[in-house]
Amino acid sequence: MDQFIADCNDSAESYLLPLYIIVSLGCYGLLMVGVGLMQFPTCPHEAVLLQQDVVEAKQFLKHNGVDVGSD
Repeated sequence: MDQFIADCNDSAESYLLPLYIIVSLGCYGLLMVGVGLMQFPTCPHEAVLLQQDVVEAKQFLKHNGVDVGSD
């Protein structure tokens, strides 16, 4: 009888192993995304270019009669 109980416990744990692996991989993935976001490099040159593009787009739209709101 004790052997039967031991076999049941082993099989129940073996069914949970894939779940533990999936949860562990999910936690690892979230950790890596979090680390990547914390270390995300800033691009000041690209920010300046983006602001210039926004100004050019507003001027283009104003020239074509589109109200772009306040500056």
